[in-house]
Amino acid sequence: MPTPATILLVDDSRASRMLCASVMRSIRPDLQLLEAGDGAAALAMLVDVSPDLAVLDMNMPGISGLELAEKLRASHPEMKLALLTANAQDAIQRRAADLGVHFFRKPIGEAVIADILALLG
Repeated sequence: MPTPATILLVDDSRASRMLCASVMRSIRPDLQLLEAGDGAAALAMLVDVSPDLAVLDMNMPGISGLELAEKLRASHPEMKLALLTANAQDAIQRRAADLGVHFFRKPIGEAVIADILALLG
């Protein structure tokens, strides 16, 4: 039996994290989900664990989703990264693409979450 995939959800909105986690569990009950309310908390978690996928919000206090993506890309190059945000400016989408981060637009729904989970293969 393969090890279940581990996903790190990083969003300053607890409601968004809960909704995202709920939809993910409904699609893939075997997932291990970790949650962080900001970039600093996410980075602190990564001392002990290396998720297969990180799903990042863009607008968070402290470190933005793209700044966090840059740090994760440097420290965990094998980790898949997804930016899930309501902020759909072209510049953000281009920067995400430059970093190899997959861009997904909120609102959180089953189709969007299924597309994100497809990154796990």
